[in-house]
Amino acid sequence: MKYKSMFVALAVLAMIAVAGPLHAQVGKSLGVVDANIAPEKELLTFPNMTPAIVKGLIEKRPFAGITDLNAYLVSQKLTPEQAMQFYGKAFIHINLNTATPEEILLVPGAGKRMVREFDEYRPWRNYAQFDKEIGKYVGQEATDKLKQYTFIPINLNTATDEDFLTIPGVGARMVREFKEYRPWKTKAQFDKEIGKYVGDKETARFWRFMTIQ
Repeated sequence: MKYKSMFVALAVLAMIAVAGPLHAQVGKSLGVVDANIAPEKELLTFPNMTPAIVKGLIEKRPFAGITDLNAYLVSQKLTPEQAMQFYGKAFIHINLNTATPEEILLVPGAGKRMVREFDEYRPWRNYAQFDKEIGKYVGQEATDKLKQYTFIPINLNTATDEDFLTIPGVGARMVREFKEYRPWKTKAQFDKEIGKYVGDKETARFWRFMTIQ
């Protein structure tokens, strides 16, 4: 009986290890910044950026997604290769659970294979799952590079401080506000309450990373 109980306990621990913690719901950056909040001075150091392109980019922020940013860069006469060089430094995170093939193909190093793999394992719940499934195909180093371009929507009603702090531009003040209005019920409520602190544009940028469950 003693050994049976020990076996059950070990099995439970193994299941927890596989599932992984529900933290880091925005992929950890290995040097890629969020193009929606990167400072002008930093953007100017990135490949194929000119003062005019950077000025227009800042005026149009926040972009709703990477395809909108890509459309802007195309309008500025950047080739797909030049845009991809820029994405190696700055990007708009894609939602692992809803990203379209067009969005995934803009992730440096993704290609058509990741279009298929990202879709196959939906719904993604955490990055432990991502490491396990994608790592089988490309190894951990390449998996880490891919996930810095992605996010898994964060549940406003259950997220930890650590979850919230993975969102680019979120600090202690916004973590406090996100938690103060729980339970969240609607996007309209989020727009109203968070908009009081940061304005409509920043509220819209935050909302990209959120879900209410």
